[in-house]
Amino acid sequence: MRRAGADDFPVLERLWPMFRHDLSEVRGQLPDPDGTFRSDRLTAAFRDPGWAAYLALRGDRPAGFALVRALETPVRVLNAFFVVRGARRSGVGMTVVREVVAQHPGRWEIPFQDDNHTAARFWRRVAGELAGRDWTEEHRPVPGRPQSPPDTWIGFTV
Repeated sequence: MRRAGADDFPVLERLWPMFRHDLSEVRGQLPDPDGTFRSDRLTAAFRDPGWAAYLALRGDRPAGFALVRALETPVRVLNAFFVVRGARRSGVGMTVVREVVAQHPGRWEIPFQDDNHTAARFWRRVAGELAGRDWTEEHRPVPGRPQSPPDTWIGFTV
């Protein structure tokens, strides 16, 4: 895992549609009319100083990414997290989360959708492993999408 620089943007840009495609199953979202998914968060991670992008590697191959926002605030948010299907269930995800969180110690919040059962299990396990029993979970409405079920947010401090 490494912090992504400008040279890594094309790699994350190619991984982004896979991430959004995975989420589309849970969120029921379709691509835009041109066949793309919105990528403003990915762009923000490379342009906004309050964001950071990380590239997960398995050897010299991209295995996923993490986007962090709110670095300038007391609570950091893991805004997007993706592991390529071929690297899932191999420990890559937990390793990346540990390393990203270690780069920015303090309070963390991570949103996910309860309907994404694999992600829900993963994030609850992450919270337990990183914070023991000292973590929270709450449901929050999705801004601008009143028709969507609320997101689940876990919080912990490292």
